[in-house]
Amino acid sequence: MTALEAAPRTFAPLGEAPQRCSAVLFGTTPLLLDSGQVVSDVRVAYHTYGTPSRDAVLVLHALTGDSAVHQWWPGLFGAGQALDSGRDFIVCSNVLGGCTGTSGPAELGTDELSLRDMVCLQRELLRHLGVERVSVVGGSMGGMQAYAWLNTFPDLVNKAVIIGAPARHSPWATGLNTAARSAILAAPGGAGLQVARQIAMLSYRSPQSFAQTQAGPSSRRAGQAAISTYLEYQGQKLADRFCERSYLALTNAMDRFQLTNAELNLMQTRTLVVGISSDQLYPAWEVREQAGRLRNAIYWELESPHGHDAFLMDASALDEQVKAFLEG
Repeated sequence: MTALEAAPRTFAPLGEAPQRCSAVLFGTTPLLLDSGQVVSDVRVAYHTYGTPSRDAVLVLHALTGDSAVHQWWPGLFGAGQALDSGRDFIVCSNVLGGCTGTSGPAELGTDELSLRDMVCLQRELLRHLGVERVSVVGGSMGGMQAYAWLNTFPDLVNKAVIIGAPARHSPWATGLNTAARSAILAAPGGAGLQVARQIAMLSYRSPQSFAQTQAGPSSRRAGQAAISTYLEYQGQKLADRFCERSYLALTNAMDRFQLTNAELNLMQTRTLVVGISSDQLYPAWEVREQAGRLRNAIYWELESPHGHDAFLMDASALDEQVKAFLEG
């Protein structure tokens, strides 16, 4: 019996809180990474919701996210919402190279990963779960993975929802990641990762958002600005739960993701592309322009003052759009 065959298909009983599951894949046939390296016995951590089915909704998480979509996307997850486990079989896995149960760089023996490598692992997990076709839904790096699905496995995708994500990383986005990685490399052991997160947080929100939420003196520490202690808090919070080697590998994978216009023009899957009006990281004009290259896409813009993170913070209007698209 192969490792894939031996790995249990575990589903949370109805009425119980979803539990993280794990499988070991590529036991007999190794995974060939885009770098040329071959890896075997790859562990993947995942959550499933609802009744197992040949058709599923695959949720793709952002850079520092995990597979527990019910915890980090409550604005879209639940009965009557876009991600309704009473209607659809929902799957979400921690990405290859991540640090929440799926094989990371140390275990894989490489830091050179691609978004395509990530979706190849997701494809194998779906095969393991008996899923034959999917609708993919993702925001930020999750949206970039959705593009990778459309490029790599177009015949398996029913619909795609791409939220606040580009088809290729711009010099601006790559520059921000470069600065973050430089901070980690300059101060390994946690301090650099804290600074990297502070840099990222500035791009995840907008000036208007911070003016509304972080103006004035800090409530955490006397004599300091609210924005200063907020960024310090966010940096420490990530350093306490995330692996700096994973951060380096995943941001590099994002920076190398560069779909061409010709590749976009070949994509025919029905797709909803969502831009965010105040997004500083992936400006709405950039997202809209790339969506226009797709043959069968609808573009919709989320109006919010909260920047890139609006797909998490202002989810009510987004939920309505995504639900209507998935059900239509």
